[in-house]
Amino acid sequence: MHKVLHRPHEPIEAVFSPLEGWCSFLILLEDGRSAEVGVAGAEGMIGLPLLLGSDRSGVEAMVQASGTLLQLGAAAFLEALERSPALKRLLLRYALAFQQQVAQTAACNGHHALDQRLARWLLVAHDRVKGDDFPMTQEFLAMMLCVHRPGVTVAARLFQQAGLIRYSRGHITVTDREGLEAASCECHRAVRQQYDHLLGCTTG
Repeated sequence: MHKVLHRPHEPIEAVFSPLEGWCSFLILLEDGRSAEVGVAGAEGMIGLPLLLGSDRSGVEAMVQASGTLLQLGAAAFLEALERSPALKRLLLRYALAFQQQVAQTAACNGHHALDQRLARWLLVAHDRVKGDDFPMTQEFLAMMLCVHRPGVTVAARLFQQAGLIRYSRGHITVTDREGLEAASCECHRAVRQQYDHLLGCTTG
């Protein structure tokens, strides 16, 4: 189930921190299409505009892989920031790491081949799940990567034939993590390095 946590230009009433799974941040275009610009899992939070002084965002936050979410009301979150400068500093560092992820995603989508982008996205998802299996349809993969579904179908079939993944009935299983890393561009590695530098974790 793809639950929406907050919608574009509507008040953010709570912040969320996933304990497992991940949330995608989507730009919704006037023609009805959408594009993923960022991902947050257990390494981060949903609701960054509140940290940065706004009560709303221009993107939609949607749960892609379900799991337990910790929730805190907006007012309580702002009070916690006032009481704990250390918490605020940590979250500001996360905001900087997330900004790097968004920038790297834009560069990747604009300049790298579809198979490299698919490998990068599969690594991003694999980083945030327990085990090797996660739900994902080809329709959502195409939306995440800003391409038509036939292109994703071909790339996913090639990855499956190469033994990198198994794909069946809306589920993907990563069977060769090192192979996916070799097939990916440098973008996944670059974002992980930034997360490690700023937060001491390698999820990105």
